[in-house]
Amino acid sequence: QVQLVESGGGLVQAGGSLRLSCAASGRSFTSYTMGWFRQAPGKEREFVAAISWSGHTTYYVDSVKGRFTISRDNAKNTVYLQMNNLKPEDTAVYYCAAGVGALSGPYHAWGQGTQVIVSS
Repeated sequence: QVQLVESGGGLVQAGGSLRLSCAASGRSFTSYTMGWFRQAPGKEREFVAAISWSGHTTYYVDSVKGRFTISRDNAKNTVYLQMNNLKPEDTAVYYCAAGVGALSGPYHAWGQGTQVIVSS
């Protein structure tokens, strides 16, 4: 079983940037497809981005394309989400997740989340 711990959230002004990190421990990190999800207050959790075990394939929700970049460092057992040109609607708790299938899921392990607040 893999354990996931997110970090890097915080308060940022609109137009600013943040880099989220997700450190994994447990079973082999390269076994996993990794994803980032977010949940805004009063809304359902939504998919943000995913990356294949090799890092060669990525996928994004349309609302973040061109602004967010997902990457991974398998030597460090870490996945990242670089978020640029942040907007107030990006405000949410961001979760990383691990799966063993397609980029679309399913995901079976989740971190505790890190809060991102974007002020206008």
